[in-house]
Amino acid sequence: MTSPHFLGDAPDSPAAQRLYEHYLAEDGYVMNVSRLWAYGPEDHEKLFDLITHVWESNGMTFRQRGILVGAAASALGNSVCSLVWGTRLAGEADPETAAAVLTGRDDGLTAKERAMASWARKVVRDPNGTAQRDVQDLRDAGWADGEIFAITLFCGLRVAFSTVNDALGARPDAEILDRAPQAVLDAVDYGRPVEDAVTAG
Repeated sequence: MTSPHFLGDAPDSPAAQRLYEHYLAEDGYVMNVSRLWAYGPEDHEKLFDLITHVWESNGMTFRQRGILVGAAASALGNSVCSLVWGTRLAGEADPETAAAVLTGRDDGLTAKERAMASWARKVVRDPNGTAQRDVQDLRDAGWADGEIFAITLFCGLRVAFSTVNDALGARPDAEILDRAPQAVLDAVDYGRPVEDAVTAG
């Protein structure tokens, strides 16, 4: 079987086992990214403590998180988070809305959500290319300055997570093929291929 990432097996440790158990409880299986982050389980914990603090302290809904992760991950070209969060967003909204976020069409979103998704893509693709007018567009859509900061921080932290996964070759798990709606699978034509597509070849 082809390795799910570029590194060898991480050493076993109580912290790594807690990480595996976290993913098992959340997703029903031990994801490839958790096997990669078993090299730094404490780092994973601290990173996601901060990510969780950002969305909880700013009252982000699950739908908003799904839109932000989907928009940011697709802009980065990260297939793992696009497929996982696209599937979660499809369950919260519908498969067509999730696919629209992943492809940048944003059909099915409110004006406020569209502004948020558009901003997330700008943050990922060219953070130095943003301008005052982009922030004003967010304000005009109903976002307060504190919320804009939180949205931006959330995206930056998620990009950090995805960048590590991508650089070290983490592939989307084979299990996603049985979980993701076809519209989401069709939308993610970028990034690392799903594990089965590699091993079957």
